[in-house]
Amino acid sequence: MTVTPAGLEGFRRAWWRPRLLALLVLVAPPGAGWAQTDPAANESAAEVPAAPVFTNADCLDCHTDPTLTKTVGGQEVPLAAFDTKRFEKSVHGSLDCTDCHVGVKPDHDPGVAPASCGDCHEAAAKEYAVSIHGFSHSKGGIAASCADCHGGHYMAPVKQLDSPVFKLNLPRTCAKCHSDAKVTEQYRIKAPEAAAQFLDSIHGHALMKMGLIVAPSCNDCHGVHNIIPGTYTNSPVHKLNISHTCGKCHVGIEDIYNASVHGQLLARRDPKGPVCTDCHTAHAIEPPRTSGHFKAVSDERCGKCHQDRLTHYRDTYHGKAMALGRPNVAPDVAACYDCHGHHDVLPHTDPRSKLAPENILATCQQCHPRANVGFTAYKPHANPLDRANYKALNNVFLFMTTLLIGVFSFFGAHTALWLGRSAYVFLWDSKKFREAKVEAQADDEWFTRFLPFERFLHFLVVTSFLLLVITGMPLKFYYTDWARGLFRLMGGPEVARSLHHFGALITFLYFGLHLSSLMLRGWRNRRNLRDPKTGRISLTSLKSALFGPDSMIPTRQDWRDFVAHQKWFFGKGPRPQFDRWTYWEKFDYFAVFWGVFAIGLSGLVMWFPEFFTRFLPGWIINVALIVHSDEALLAAGFIFTIHFFNTHFRLEKFPMDTVIFSGRISKTEMLHERRRWYDRLVAQGRLEQHRVKDEWERWKGIARSMGYLFFGVGVVLLVLIVYAMTSRLTH
Repeated sequence: MTVTPAGLEGFRRAWWRPRLLALLVLVAPPGAGWAQTDPAANESAAEVPAAPVFTNADCLDCHTDPTLTKTVGGQEVPLAAFDTKRFEKSVHGSLDCTDCHVGVKPDHDPGVAPASCGDCHEAAAKEYAVSIHGFSHSKGGIAASCADCHGGHYMAPVKQLDSPVFKLNLPRTCAKCHSDAKVTEQYRIKAPEAAAQFLDSIHGHALMKMGLIVAPSCNDCHGVHNIIPGTYTNSPVHKLNISHTCGKCHVGIEDIYNASVHGQLLARRDPKGPVCTDCHTAHAIEPPRTSGHFKAVSDERCGKCHQDRLTHYRDTYHGKAMALGRPNVAPDVAACYDCHGHHDVLPHTDPRSKLAPENILATCQQCHPRANVGFTAYKPHANPLDRANYKALNNVFLFMTTLLIGVFSFFGAHTALWLGRSAYVFLWDSKKFREAKVEAQADDEWFTRFLPFERFLHFLVVTSFLLLVITGMPLKFYYTDWARGLFRLMGGPEVARSLHHFGALITFLYFGLHLSSLMLRGWRNRRNLRDPKTGRISLTSLKSALFGPDSMIPTRQDWRDFVAHQKWFFGKGPRPQFDRWTYWEKFDYFAVFWGVFAIGLSGLVMWFPEFFTRFLPGWIINVALIVHSDEALLAAGFIFTIHFFNTHFRLEKFPMDTVIFSGRISKTEMLHERRRWYDRLVAQGRLEQHRVKDEWERWKGIARSMGYLFFGVGVVLLVLIVYAMTSRLTH
């Protein structure tokens, strides 16, 4: 505070009366105004005059004078800002100004020394002097002083509602400095958001919104006048003391924690031992059971110390769903503490542990009421690369990895050679190539290749497969942004799981319908298998039915076609002609059988683990997860690359082969690619049976639109999968 020259002149004029009084004291004769009883005393008094006594009224002559001004922040404001009525009601209302402002003189210069609180509050002053605030203040810092917390002239009792340090007001009082950017930057305060976090925490809600003064405020954890940094061992928020500080309110929890494996680590002063704030945080404390966010981030908090366990927990459905959960909402899956406990985490060898042999079944039954003893053998943190401890899982992992690499290597090379040969033919005579393609589409003779029932089954295959990939692949690549975004778009893991199960039901439906149609066809043709003369089943007829050209079972002819095709790739032979089915189409067909068996059975094990572990060991769930995940990746990768090339990407079919939607193929295309089938139908007199009689032109636009939609979704998913795998390999 500074006083202007005009204000200073008035200030000096107002103090003529005390100066006159002092002058009278000095010049007055002995006995004038005093009762003289001892000459020695009078002589002494004459030599050393008594100090003048200044009352509050003397101070208020200036501090209530509206004509006096001071400069605050570059602006002229009245000096008369002292409210005597409020001061009289304050805790210091009975004191004189000089009781706090010791040594002040009436003609003091502008600005006055801070009040000396320690003369009366000696104990508090000593505590403050060694606190972080007092230390900073003694070095000329801007840390909080007594007045910053308690107020100035109008200081209210601590337990009074309008006191800045009343429990309900204390968070905002502390926040004046601890949320100030200048203060936090100058003193490098690590938690500038502490005040805001506290107000949103369970403690802040109880205190500020519900008015429960039993809830903790800042001073309950950090102290009052003796606040010291948490890095000091005598601080109540030091890691060694946190459990005791929290235990003052959470009675009994401290004892449970001290007996746990975490508490025992801390008792040995092991820095790895987690304390309350490691799990619950320091200021943003939220209710564990009612807050989805607490559960959603619990695995990450545990993973700070148990990174190896977190890695393999994330390989399970529980971990992946947790990572893909919506913000602040935890999925309905097991978190770390659901199995290991909360404050009572104990080694599994301890009979009190939730994972002890005598307790683990009850622990599993919290989420899986029908779980049995076999179910408890599930390995939630199993590492399939650890052959020493998980030999069976390692064998399955190696098999699936070999299958993945083998299939993609073989058919990847096959596709690359085919693409190269097609490009060579196109470049050699592009005009003839385009003319042949247009002729195949514009031909006026069409023949049926797929029946309506077969096209319907393919529609079910496409829709269910895309649904399964969309809802399943984000789990495999849970660490990517697109996976989290896709799950949020679907509504979270719970919705995605339901949609995935629905896709599985469609898969079982089309597979069952196809097998039923095969059996029905065999039953209808059973007479053709019998010898007319003997009435017995003819081996020749049976062989023709199983391995004939209309059968999907691979034969020697398929091997010969494969060899001829490879020769054509290298320009060593003519382009081969095929019958009704090619060797790659037969592979695709039986790949569906293998995929439905492998993916379907493993999916059922994970869908109904309690049932399957009644007669299988619990680690079969781990095996099912590996098979299901890797086989799904194999199926998605194969369909979106190899199969799409064979049917859509190759130049003579690009951008799409619509035969699976229309069910029809032109005569030109038959003669170009399936000449053996055409010649066989002509020789058998069955060509007219396949001639198309329907009107494809009426609905080909709708069919092609659906085809492009399915095709486009598949390409997008392929790009996302490749991106996810690449990002995993580069990190």
